[in-house]
Amino acid sequence: MSKTIIVKLTKAGSTAGPFTITDNNGNVVATDVSKKTLIRGTAFIVNNDVTILYLESTGKCPIKKGFFLESYTVSDFADAVFTQTTTACLWRHLTNIQLYNSYYGITQPYIIEYPFAYQFQDEILQNVVDYTKAYEYLPIFNGVFDDNTRIETNDKWFNKAVLYNGQQSSGVLELVAKPLNNMRAYMQYPILNTESKTITYTKSDNFYQYNTFWAAEKSSQIPLFRTSCESLSIDKVVNQANMDYGSRSFKKATLRAKELKVRHILDNESNVHLVSQFILTPAQISYK
Repeated sequence: MSKTIIVKLTKAGSTAGPFTITDNNGNVVATDVSKKTLIRGTAFIVNNDVTILYLESTGKCPIKKGFFLESYTVSDFADAVFTQTTTACLWRHLTNIQLYNSYYGITQPYIIEYPFAYQFQDEILQNVVDYTKAYEYLPIFNGVFDDNTRIETNDKWFNKAVLYNGQQSSGVLELVAKPLNNMRAYMQYPILNTESKTITYTKSDNFYQYNTFWAAEKSSQIPLFRTSCESLSIDKVVNQANMDYGSRSFKKATLRAKELKVRHILDNESNVHLVSQFILTPAQISYK
């Protein structure tokens, strides 16, 4: 004999899910169930002798909990409201010195943002110059860490950038190293993608530099960023609906204001340690 039960999630962390559901007999009730589905409430069929269900989060934050089956009314089900918690699990970090921004085998974005404030007049951003040391770590065989276990590289750096002020944004700039001794490959840039623009950067005298950017927003009266539920950030994600990465012909507006923010992102690898020293944003005074 079997019975129908309804599972509704009322409390979980932001990184919980998807879930595997099992019963006290060891039977798998469901796999890969999303958090959104459980928050809404969903029905499952189990054996009559089942008294406990186990919910196991199998995503970024692994955790498993058991719950006794209880009876409730329709009004109890409707009144059960989901609450997001911030202490879902503990994070272990830097247990492998060769991996930096890696958590439980998943590469997480390493983001650093610099604010700049200009003087009385607006200024036009010319280029971005960044002094960052990029390290790769070597395996340790004797269990002792020292400076000889790392090397400073020339071909590793941030892979994305976002430049913005209060009313303008460059959108997502994907950064790749400038092809050396290959003019044909270099002339392919910038590459205009659907939700980004791929540009090249150079490293000279230990400075990383790039300058192929312009204001990509469609309207300054529409938010440049949207809220990210995953990171609980206010302005972590670029509002792509308000970005135009087309060629724009002669309508390439410069980034011009009394302030500027430069956001650099590394999210495509975790085997490099970036140590930022300082950053420069050469600008030209804008007379009007």
